Amino acid sequence: MDRFVLPDGLTIRARQLCLSGTVSGWASNPTSQGNLIMPRRKLDAAFCASATCPPNKKRVDNYDTQTTGFVLEVRPNGGKTYYLRYLDASGRQKQHKIGGYNDITFDQARKKARALRAEVVLGEDPAAKKAKHKAIPLYGDLAKQHLENAKTYQRSYDTTEMYMNRHIIPRWGKMRLDEIKPQAISQWLAEKGETLAPSTVEKLRVLFGRSFELGLKWSVPGCERNPVKAVPRKRFNNKRERFLTSEEADRLLAAAGRSKNPQLRNIIALLLLTGARRSELLKAEWKDVDVERQSWLIPDSKTSKPRYVPLSKAALEVIESLPRYEKCPYLVPNPKTRKPFVGLKTAWDWVRREAGMPDLRLHDLRHSAASFMINAGINLFAVGKVLGHADHQSTMRYSHLADETLLAAVEAGAAKLRGDQPPAA
Repeated sequence: MDRFVLPDGLTIRARQLCLSGTVSGWASNPTSQGNLIMPRRKLDAAFCASATCPPNKKRVDNYDTQTTGFVLEVRPNGGKTYYLRYLDASGRQKQHKIGGYNDITFDQARKKARALRAEVVLGEDPAAKKAKHKAIPLYGDLAKQHLENAKTYQRSYDTTEMYMNRHIIPRWGKMRLDEIKPQAISQWLAEKGETLAPSTVEKLRVLFGRSFELGLKWSVPGCERNPVKAVPRKRFNNKRERFLTSEEADRLLAAAGRSKNPQLRNIIALLLLTGARRSELLKAEWKDVDVERQSWLIPDSKTSKPRYVPLSKAALEVIESLPRYEKCPYLVPNPKTRKPFVGLKTAWDWVRREAGMPDLRLHDLRHSAASFMINAGINLFAVGKVLGHADHQSTMRYSHLADETLLAAVEAGAAKLRGDQPPAA
């Protein structure tokens, strides 16, 4: 905040009397080497228009006799500025810039000066309030800190960065944090909903709100409240269940065998046989596969805990048939780079169209692995352990499959009770 200079020869008491409006009739200060003139008079539009500063003076501060502390500062170059000068609660000299002479009218300046003076009388500090407001950063600054924090622990950091840079920062990056209001956020999300999936819009809402939660945690000015919290979460059904039949799985594997990607059939087969996540398989290394114990160690899973995946004989057969590359630790690497595949989109799109299943997602192979196990009579707890679910809630999405298995069991029992012949195998 700006400070101002009172004549050097004044005592502290005289300075206070000046700012409180008690002293009248300032002339030039005899001890200030002629650099400052501080007259007091009733300010009006006509006087402010004609006020000048002698060329040999630093400035002339014209104090108003009607509104205490209201000042027109005039400089030798003709520049003029309106201020309110006052003492804060600690007796320190402060000033608040109201505006330049050419930017606002005299009436506007006087009205503002009176409003600011009222704040001072009520114990507030206009200059401190202005400084606090100027200290509030732009959302773009907070977003940068948010990304730096996310990069230290998020596995899906690239996705977070993409959402930030593509959707959130372009809209909010140049706004101060206290300017971002719930109504504007709600409207923005509604507009996003016209072109994006509901699940994506929800991710944007959660990510945007996370910024303010971090700002609150870090005591960032302007983050005293989270405006995103006032925007309700829209309900939507994001559960999409697609389970392959045995015939569809065979058709998919056959199509993958015709792919230009020589590793795609192996990848699809292992995803179906293990229920692993795509990222887990693409980063799998030979050193983590124990053929003798029929297990595969995933040292860094989604739950941030290592887990073991049991390997069936069928899975081991696929693994044993995999090509090995010199100095390459990965199970199913890109043959050209000898590193994990960055993406499989082009090859996967071709295979699912070739197999006649254009709606099939790569992640559906994990769901299908679960359905095959459950339909074979394996209980939900065991399936959850194989898939590496952190809690039973994730596995409960397959409960209807278990119900079908149980229904088949009671039907078989009823048939036995009636003495019916079992269906031919």
